[in-house]
Amino acid sequence: MTASAQTAGDRTQWAALAGVTAALAMFGAAQGLSSPLFTLLMQKQGFSPGLIGLSAAMMPVGLILSASFVPAAVRLAGARNLAVGCSLIGALCFLAIFYLQNWVAWYVVRFIIGVVINPLYVLGEVWALSLAPPSRRGRVMGVFNTLMGAGYAAGPFTLTLVGTTGWAPFSVGIAGFTLCAIILRLVSSKLTGFEDDGQPAGSFFGFARLAPALLLAVLVSAAVQQSTYALVPVFGAGYGLPEAMLAALVMMLSLGNIVLQIPLGLLAERFGGRPMILFCAMATTVCAILLPLLITTPLIWGVLLVMGAVGYGVYTMALVELGSRFKGSLLVTGNAAFALLWGVGGIVGPPGAGALMQAIGPLGLPAVIIGLDVLLVAFALYRSLQRKRT
Repeated sequence: MTASAQTAGDRTQWAALAGVTAALAMFGAAQGLSSPLFTLLMQKQGFSPGLIGLSAAMMPVGLILSASFVPAAVRLAGARNLAVGCSLIGALCFLAIFYLQNWVAWYVVRFIIGVVINPLYVLGEVWALSLAPPSRRGRVMGVFNTLMGAGYAAGPFTLTLVGTTGWAPFSVGIAGFTLCAIILRLVSSKLTGFEDDGQPAGSFFGFARLAPALLLAVLVSAAVQQSTYALVPVFGAGYGLPEAMLAALVMMLSLGNIVLQIPLGLLAERFGGRPMILFCAMATTVCAILLPLLITTPLIWGVLLVMGAVGYGVYTMALVELGSRFKGSLLVTGNAAFALLWGVGGIVGPPGAGALMQAIGPLGLPAVIIGLDVLLVAFALYRSLQRKRT
Protein backbone atom coordinates (compact mmCIF):
# COMPACT_ATOMS: atom_id res chain seq x y z
CA MET A 1 0.00 0.00 0.00
CA THR A 2 1.36 3.41 -0.97
CA ALA A 3 1.71 6.21 1.56
CA SER A 4 -0.98 8.26 -0.19
CA ALA A 5 -3.42 5.33 -0.16
CA GLN A 6 -2.74 4.73 3.51
CA THR A 7 -3.28 8.42 4.27
CA ALA A 8 -6.58 8.36 2.37
CA GLY A 9 -7.61 5.27 4.32
CA ASP A 10 -6.76 6.94 7.61
CA ARG A 11 -8.82 9.98 6.63
CA THR A 12 -11.79 7.77 5.74
CA GLN A 13 -11.43 5.96 9.06
CA TRP A 14 -11.34 9.18 11.08
CA ALA A 15 -14.23 10.64 9.08
CA ALA A 16 -16.31 7.53 9.78
CA LEU A 17 -15.42 7.71 13.47
CA ALA A 18 -16.41 11.38 13.60
CA GLY A 19 -19.69 10.58 11.86
CA VAL A 20 -20.54 7.72 14.22
CA THR A 21 -19.76 9.93 17.21
CA ALA A 22 -21.91 12.78 15.86
CA ALA A 23 -24.77 10.39 15.15
CA LEU A 24 -24.68 8.95 18.65
CA ALA A 25 -24.54 12.45 20.14
CA MET A 26 -27.78 13.26 18.29
CA PHE A 27 -29.29 10.05 19.61
CA GLY A 28 -28.07 10.90 23.13
CA ALA A 29 -29.77 14.29 22.98
CA ALA A 30 -33.06 12.70 21.91
CA GLN A 31 -32.85 10.10 24.66
CA GLY A 32 -31.85 12.70 27.25
CA LEU A 33 -34.91 14.70 26.29
CA SER A 34 -37.30 11.78 26.69
CA SER A 35 -36.97 11.07 30.44
CA PRO A 36 -37.76 14.55 31.80
CA LEU A 37 -40.37 15.06 29.06
CA PHE A 38 -42.31 11.97 30.11
CA THR A 39 -42.04 12.90 33.78
CA LEU A 40 -43.31 16.44 33.24
CA LEU A 41 -46.15 15.31 30.97
CA MET A 42 -47.33 12.71 33.47
CA GLN A 43 -47.05 15.18 36.35
CA LYS A 44 -49.27 17.62 34.43
CA GLN A 45 -51.87 14.89 34.01
CA GLY A 46 -51.86 14.18 37.75
CA PHE A 47 -50.19 10.77 37.83
CA SER A 48 -48.70 9.55 41.10
CA PRO A 49 -44.93 9.31 41.62
CA GLY A 50 -45.30 5.52 41.67
CA LEU A 51 -46.86 5.40 38.20
CA ILE A 52 -44.28 7.88 36.89
CA GLY A 53 -41.46 5.75 38.30
CA LEU A 54 -42.97 2.59 36.82
CA SER A 55 -43.15 4.32 33.44
CA ALA A 56 -39.49 5.32 33.72
CA ALA A 57 -38.57 1.69 34.41
CA MET A 58 -39.97 0.58 31.03
CA MET A 59 -36.91 1.84 29.15
CA PRO A 60 -34.28 -0.10 31.16
CA VAL A 61 -36.56 -3.16 31.05
CA GLY A 62 -36.53 -2.87 27.27
CA LEU A 63 -32.74 -2.54 27.35
CA ILE A 64 -32.32 -5.64 29.49
CA LEU A 65 -34.75 -7.89 27.60
CA SER A 66 -33.37 -6.95 24.18
CA ALA A 67 -29.65 -7.11 25.00
CA SER A 68 -29.22 -10.84 24.39
CA PHE A 69 -30.88 -10.56 20.96
CA VAL A 70 -28.62 -7.80 19.58
CA PRO A 71 -25.82 -10.07 18.22
CA ALA A 72 -28.38 -12.24 16.39
CA ALA A 73 -30.15 -9.14 15.03
CA VAL A 74 -26.81 -7.81 13.74
CA ARG A 75 -26.11 -11.07 11.92
CA LEU A 76 -29.64 -11.20 10.51
CA ALA A 77 -30.13 -7.61 9.35
CA GLY A 78 -26.57 -6.29 9.14
CA ALA A 79 -25.13 -3.64 11.43
CA ARG A 80 -25.88 -0.70 9.13
CA ASN A 81 -29.50 -1.63 8.44
CA LEU A 82 -30.16 -2.43 12.09
CA ALA A 83 -28.74 0.88 13.35
CA VAL A 84 -30.57 2.99 10.77
CA GLY A 85 -33.82 1.08 11.27
CA CYS A 86 -33.69 1.43 15.05
CA SER A 87 -33.06 5.17 14.72
CA LEU A 88 -36.12 5.58 12.52
CA ILE A 89 -38.26 3.51 14.89
CA GLY A 90 -37.09 5.81 17.70
CA ALA A 91 -38.33 8.81 15.70
CA LEU A 92 -41.67 7.07 15.15
CA CYS A 93 -41.93 6.44 18.90
CA PHE A 94 -41.78 10.19 19.57
CA LEU A 95 -44.47 10.66 16.93
CA ALA A 96 -46.59 8.04 18.68
CA ILE A 97 -46.11 9.71 22.06
CA PHE A 98 -47.61 12.92 20.69
CA TYR A 99 -50.62 11.27 19.09
CA LEU A 100 -51.30 8.61 21.74
CA GLN A 101 -52.25 10.71 24.75
CA ASN A 102 -52.78 7.53 26.74
CA TRP A 103 -50.61 6.57 29.69
CA VAL A 104 -51.00 2.82 29.06
CA ALA A 105 -49.77 3.28 25.49
CA TRP A 106 -46.86 5.35 26.81
CA TYR A 107 -45.68 2.38 28.86
CA VAL A 108 -45.51 0.30 25.69
CA VAL A 109 -43.81 3.09 23.72
CA ARG A 110 -41.16 3.60 26.41
CA PHE A 111 -40.47 -0.13 26.40
CA ILE A 112 -40.05 -0.04 22.60
CA ILE A 113 -37.66 2.92 22.93
CA GLY A 114 -35.57 0.83 25.34
CA VAL A 115 -35.51 -2.02 22.82
CA VAL A 116 -34.48 0.11 19.81
CA ILE A 117 -31.82 2.22 21.53
CA ASN A 118 -29.96 -0.89 22.64
CA PRO A 119 -28.52 -1.70 19.19
CA LEU A 120 -27.55 1.98 18.84
CA TYR A 121 -25.58 1.84 22.07
CA VAL A 122 -23.98 -1.49 21.20
CA LEU A 123 -23.12 -0.74 17.58
CA GLY A 124 -21.99 2.81 18.30
CA GLU A 125 -19.48 1.56 20.86
CA VAL A 126 -18.41 -1.36 18.67
CA TRP A 127 -17.78 0.94 15.71
CA ALA A 128 -15.87 3.42 17.88
CA LEU A 129 -13.72 0.65 19.36
CA SER A 130 -13.13 -0.94 15.94
CA LEU A 131 -12.23 2.34 14.22
CA ALA A 132 -9.96 3.65 16.97
CA PRO A 133 -6.25 2.95 16.42
CA PRO A 134 -5.06 0.75 19.33
CA SER A 135 -2.52 3.36 20.41
CA ARG A 136 -5.25 6.00 20.63
CA ARG A 137 -8.19 3.91 21.80
CA GLY A 138 -8.24 5.50 25.26
CA ARG A 139 -8.57 9.07 24.05
CA VAL A 140 -11.02 8.08 21.30
CA MET A 141 -13.36 6.43 23.81
CA GLY A 142 -12.87 9.40 26.12
CA VAL A 143 -13.98 11.77 23.36
CA PHE A 144 -16.80 9.41 22.34
CA ASN A 145 -18.23 9.21 25.86
CA THR A 146 -17.68 12.92 26.45
CA LEU A 147 -19.76 13.83 23.39
CA MET A 148 -22.36 11.20 24.27
CA GLY A 149 -22.61 12.72 27.74
CA ALA A 150 -22.82 16.23 26.29
CA GLY A 151 -25.57 15.12 23.92
CA TYR A 152 -27.47 13.48 26.76
CA ALA A 153 -27.15 16.63 28.87
CA ALA A 154 -28.31 18.76 25.93
CA GLY A 155 -31.67 16.98 25.93
CA PRO A 156 -32.98 18.37 29.26
CA PHE A 157 -31.40 21.75 28.45
CA THR A 158 -33.31 21.86 25.15
CA LEU A 159 -36.49 21.09 27.04
CA THR A 160 -36.01 24.25 29.12
CA LEU A 161 -35.93 26.23 25.87
CA VAL A 162 -38.86 24.67 23.98
CA GLY A 163 -41.11 23.69 26.90
CA THR A 164 -43.37 20.65 27.12
CA THR A 165 -46.45 21.83 25.23
CA GLY A 166 -47.31 21.37 21.58
CA TRP A 167 -45.14 19.85 18.87
CA ALA A 168 -41.85 21.50 19.85
CA PRO A 169 -40.39 18.95 22.33
CA PHE A 170 -41.51 15.99 20.21
CA SER A 171 -40.06 17.51 17.05
CA VAL A 172 -36.69 17.77 18.81
CA GLY A 173 -36.79 14.06 19.67
CA ILE A 174 -37.89 13.13 16.15
CA ALA A 175 -35.12 15.30 14.67
CA GLY A 176 -32.48 13.75 16.94
CA PHE A 177 -33.30 10.17 15.96
CA THR A 178 -33.76 11.09 12.29
CA LEU A 179 -30.40 12.87 12.12
CA CYS A 180 -28.82 9.85 13.78
CA ALA A 181 -30.29 7.60 11.05
CA ILE A 182 -29.15 9.90 8.23
CA ILE A 183 -25.60 10.27 9.52
CA LEU A 184 -25.21 6.54 10.18
CA ARG A 185 -26.52 5.77 6.70
CA LEU A 186 -23.93 8.10 5.18
CA VAL A 187 -20.88 7.03 7.18
CA SER A 188 -21.43 3.34 7.89
CA SER A 189 -21.14 1.94 4.36
CA LYS A 190 -17.54 0.91 5.00
CA LEU A 191 -18.26 -0.39 8.50
CA THR A 192 -20.26 -3.49 7.61
CA GLY A 193 -18.70 -6.93 7.70
CA PHE A 194 -17.47 -7.18 11.26
CA GLU A 195 -20.77 -8.80 12.23
CA ASP A 196 -19.97 -11.76 9.95
CA ASP A 197 -16.28 -12.39 10.49
CA GLY A 198 -16.48 -16.18 10.70
CA GLN A 199 -16.09 -16.23 14.48
CA PRO A 200 -18.77 -17.71 16.74
CA ALA A 201 -20.53 -14.84 18.47
CA GLY A 202 -21.15 -16.82 21.64
CA SER A 203 -23.73 -16.16 24.32
CA PHE A 204 -23.95 -13.87 27.30
CA PHE A 205 -22.96 -16.65 29.68
CA GLY A 206 -20.09 -17.69 27.44
CA PHE A 207 -18.79 -14.14 27.41
CA ALA A 208 -19.30 -13.87 31.17
CA ARG A 209 -16.91 -16.80 31.63
CA LEU A 210 -14.32 -14.98 29.51
CA ALA A 211 -14.54 -11.55 31.18
CA PRO A 212 -16.50 -11.63 34.47
CA ALA A 213 -14.53 -8.73 35.96
CA LEU A 214 -15.39 -6.48 33.01
CA LEU A 215 -19.09 -7.25 33.39
CA LEU A 216 -18.93 -6.60 37.13
CA ALA A 217 -17.23 -3.27 36.37
CA VAL A 218 -20.14 -2.29 34.10
CA LEU A 219 -22.74 -3.30 36.68
CA VAL A 220 -20.93 -1.38 39.45
CA SER A 221 -20.47 1.71 37.27
CA ALA A 222 -24.17 1.73 36.33
CA ALA A 223 -25.36 1.17 39.90
CA VAL A 224 -23.02 3.82 41.32
CA GLN A 225 -23.67 6.44 38.66
CA GLN A 226 -27.44 6.11 38.60
CA SER A 227 -27.70 5.86 42.39
CA THR A 228 -25.59 8.98 42.74
CA TYR A 229 -27.53 10.99 40.18
CA ALA A 230 -30.88 9.93 41.66
CA LEU A 231 -30.04 10.22 45.35
CA VAL A 232 -27.37 12.90 45.81
CA PRO A 233 -30.16 15.50 46.12
CA VAL A 234 -31.76 13.38 48.85
CA PHE A 235 -28.35 12.98 50.49
CA GLY A 236 -27.78 16.74 50.44
CA ALA A 237 -31.25 17.44 51.80
CA GLY A 238 -30.44 15.17 54.73
CA TYR A 239 -27.70 17.63 55.66
CA GLY A 240 -29.98 20.63 55.37
CA LEU A 241 -28.76 22.01 52.03
CA PRO A 242 -31.14 24.44 50.25
CA GLU A 243 -33.18 23.18 47.31
CA ALA A 244 -31.34 25.31 44.74
CA MET A 245 -28.04 23.75 45.76
CA LEU A 246 -29.41 20.21 45.45
CA ALA A 247 -29.85 20.57 41.68
CA ALA A 248 -26.35 22.06 41.43
CA LEU A 249 -24.91 18.93 43.05
CA VAL A 250 -26.19 16.81 40.15
CA MET A 251 -24.96 19.37 37.62
CA MET A 252 -21.45 19.10 39.07
CA LEU A 253 -21.54 15.31 38.73
CA SER A 254 -22.55 15.71 35.07
CA LEU A 255 -19.79 18.26 34.47
CA GLY A 256 -17.15 15.89 35.82
CA ASN A 257 -18.54 13.10 33.67
CA ILE A 258 -18.27 15.28 30.56
CA VAL A 259 -14.96 17.11 30.99
CA LEU A 260 -12.71 14.44 32.53
CA GLN A 261 -13.34 11.38 30.33
CA ILE A 262 -10.65 12.43 27.84
CA PRO A 263 -7.89 12.76 30.50
CA LEU A 264 -8.90 9.35 31.84
CA GLY A 265 -8.70 7.95 28.30
CA LEU A 266 -5.18 9.32 27.90
CA LEU A 267 -4.19 7.66 31.16
CA ALA A 268 -5.66 4.38 29.87
CA GLU A 269 -3.38 4.56 26.82
CA ARG A 270 -0.39 4.84 29.11
CA PHE A 271 -1.30 2.38 31.88
CA GLY A 272 -3.90 0.11 30.26
CA GLY A 273 -7.64 -0.32 30.73
CA ARG A 274 -7.49 -2.90 33.51
CA PRO A 275 -5.31 -0.85 35.92
CA MET A 276 -7.45 2.22 35.20
CA ILE A 277 -10.62 0.33 36.16
CA LEU A 278 -9.01 -0.29 39.56
CA PHE A 279 -7.88 3.32 39.81
CA CYS A 280 -11.34 4.71 38.99
CA ALA A 281 -13.03 2.32 41.43
CA MET A 282 -10.64 3.26 44.25
CA ALA A 283 -10.98 6.97 43.47
CA THR A 284 -14.78 6.61 43.58
CA THR A 285 -14.45 4.94 46.98
CA VAL A 286 -12.37 7.84 48.30
CA CYS A 287 -14.92 10.35 46.98
CA ALA A 288 -17.75 8.42 48.66
CA ILE A 289 -15.87 8.50 51.96
CA LEU A 290 -15.44 12.27 51.62
CA LEU A 291 -19.10 12.93 50.76
CA PRO A 292 -20.46 13.09 54.34
CA LEU A 293 -17.31 14.81 55.60
CA LEU A 294 -17.37 17.67 53.08
CA ILE A 295 -21.03 17.97 52.04
CA THR A 296 -21.49 21.27 53.90
CA THR A 297 -18.20 22.79 52.74
CA PRO A 298 -17.13 24.34 49.41
CA LEU A 299 -14.79 21.39 48.87
CA ILE A 300 -17.80 19.24 47.99
CA TRP A 301 -17.82 20.72 44.47
CA GLY A 302 -14.38 19.28 43.74
CA VAL A 303 -15.36 15.92 45.21
CA LEU A 304 -18.47 15.71 43.03
CA LEU A 305 -16.55 16.80 39.92
CA VAL A 306 -14.07 13.96 40.39
CA MET A 307 -16.75 11.51 41.47
CA GLY A 308 -18.81 12.12 38.34
CA ALA A 309 -15.73 11.43 36.22
CA VAL A 310 -14.32 8.33 37.90
CA GLY A 311 -17.73 6.77 38.64
CA TYR A 312 -18.53 6.69 34.91
CA GLY A 313 -14.84 6.29 34.14
CA VAL A 314 -15.07 2.69 35.34
CA TYR A 315 -17.34 2.05 32.34
CA THR A 316 -15.13 3.97 29.90
CA MET A 317 -12.08 2.00 31.04
CA ALA A 318 -14.03 -1.27 30.72
CA LEU A 319 -14.82 -0.31 27.11
CA VAL A 320 -11.14 0.36 26.41
CA GLU A 321 -10.21 -3.04 27.86
CA LEU A 322 -13.01 -4.72 25.90
CA GLY A 323 -11.74 -3.23 22.64
CA SER A 324 -8.17 -4.33 23.32
CA ARG A 325 -9.13 -7.93 24.15
CA PHE A 326 -11.95 -8.79 21.71
CA LYS A 327 -12.69 -8.32 18.02
CA GLY A 328 -15.43 -9.02 15.50
CA SER A 329 -18.54 -10.90 16.54
CA LEU A 330 -17.26 -11.46 20.06
CA LEU A 331 -16.89 -7.69 20.45
CA VAL A 332 -20.58 -7.28 19.52
CA THR A 333 -21.53 -9.97 22.05
CA GLY A 334 -19.41 -8.26 24.70
CA ASN A 335 -21.00 -4.89 24.06
CA ALA A 336 -24.46 -6.46 24.22
CA ALA A 337 -23.50 -8.01 27.55
CA PHE A 338 -22.35 -4.58 28.70
CA ALA A 339 -25.77 -3.15 27.79
CA LEU A 340 -27.50 -5.90 29.75
CA LEU A 341 -25.40 -5.35 32.87
CA TRP A 342 -25.82 -1.56 32.58
CA GLY A 343 -29.58 -2.04 32.66
CA VAL A 344 -29.36 -4.41 35.63
CA GLY A 345 -27.14 -1.99 37.52
CA GLY A 346 -29.58 0.84 36.87
CA ILE A 347 -32.48 -1.20 38.21
CA VAL A 348 -30.83 -2.60 41.36
CA GLY A 349 -28.60 0.35 42.29
CA PRO A 350 -30.97 3.24 43.07
CA PRO A 351 -33.61 1.11 44.85
CA GLY A 352 -30.92 -0.59 46.94
CA ALA A 353 -29.25 2.66 47.89
CA GLY A 354 -32.64 4.28 48.56
CA ALA A 355 -33.69 1.43 50.86
CA LEU A 356 -30.45 1.66 52.85
CA MET A 357 -30.83 5.44 53.14
CA GLN A 358 -34.33 4.92 54.47
CA ALA A 359 -32.95 2.48 57.04
CA ILE A 360 -29.83 4.31 58.27
CA GLY A 361 -30.16 7.85 56.88
CA PRO A 362 -28.04 9.77 54.34
CA LEU A 363 -24.97 7.62 55.00
CA GLY A 364 -26.71 4.79 53.14
CA LEU A 365 -25.70 6.29 49.77
CA PRO A 366 -21.91 6.42 50.35
CA ALA A 367 -22.11 3.04 52.10
CA VAL A 368 -23.58 1.40 48.98
CA ILE A 369 -21.05 3.13 46.68
CA ILE A 370 -18.12 2.07 48.87
CA GLY A 371 -19.40 -1.50 49.13
CA LEU A 372 -19.85 -1.88 45.37
CA ASP A 373 -16.45 -0.43 44.46
CA VAL A 374 -14.60 -2.43 47.12
CA LEU A 375 -16.28 -5.56 45.75
CA LEU A 376 -15.13 -4.65 42.23
CA VAL A 377 -11.54 -4.01 43.30
CA ALA A 378 -11.38 -7.24 45.30
CA PHE A 379 -12.81 -9.35 42.46
CA ALA A 380 -10.60 -7.72 39.81
CA LEU A 381 -7.49 -8.41 41.92
CA TYR A 382 -8.65 -11.99 42.47
CA ARG A 383 -9.07 -12.50 38.71
CA SER A 384 -5.63 -11.00 38.11
CA LEU A 385 -4.06 -13.47 40.54
CA GLN A 386 -5.93 -16.33 38.83
CA ARG A 387 -4.54 -15.34 35.43
CA LYS A 388 -0.99 -15.20 36.78
CA ARG A 389 -1.30 -18.70 38.26
CA THR A 390 -2.48 -20.12 34.94
